[in-house]
Amino acid sequence: MILKVVSTGSIGNCYILENETEALIIECGVPVQKIKEALDFNFSKVVGALVTHEHGDHNKSMLDVMKLGINVYATAGTHKASVSAGSHRAKICKSKEQFQIGNFRVIPFDVKHDVAEPVGFLINHPETGNVLFLTDSMYSPYTFKNLNNIIIEANYSKAIIDRKYGAESNKEFLRNRVLRSHFSLENCKDMLAANDLSKVNNIVLIHLSDSNSNEVQFLEEVHKQTGKNVSVASAGMTISFNTTPF
Repeated sequence: MILKVVSTGSIGNCYILENETEALIIECGVPVQKIKEALDFNFSKVVGALVTHEHGDHNKSMLDVMKLGINVYATAGTHKASVSAGSHRAKICKSKEQFQIGNFRVIPFDVKHDVAEPVGFLINHPETGNVLFLTDSMYSPYTFKNLNNIIIEANYSKAIIDRKYGAESNKEFLRNRVLRSHFSLENCKDMLAANDLSKVNNIVLIHLSDSNSNEVQFLEEVHKQTGKNVSVASAGMTISFNTTPF
């Protein structure tokens, strides 16, 4: 299995877990043409798509993906806010209720974001083991057992944002909005520290802010803390995503 990064960040988010016979799309936040190209126009192997919430950088092409004959799984709140609820391809998932798509078992879980009904996903496949996908959340109240691969937001550094948008900047509203809606580097590290990483092969940092992050610093800090293979997601990147490194 490989993880293919189609796009990440506020410009649009889309990731694909893929092997020779099946593919799972995670987030539809880019024009559908980019998804088609990433799949080499082989839609028949796509078992479904997951969408965490209704912001455009995550749901932009939901309806277009459905028109390709692909079921899109999201909460009722996300589908309603995305105006996709009427489609027969709009599949409703609920927090903490497991469902199966092909050989992927998925458990959504609620997160803390400024939208209708956002979720993260715990995804299991025989090849990948347990994959945690967590983005666009203030924090996570949950810990997870037996993780093998992690895809997690590290949107900003609190030190950077405090420096840029402090009391004297007259932009504290921007700082407060980010603090209420995204996972910081500090929260990311706390989250990783709270979980057993002994079986984890990959940690992929996603959705870094263009102006409030430092890619080199974030990678170095997370690698130093965890000792794991850490990557900062970038468009076009592919990563081997298996239960073991071999």
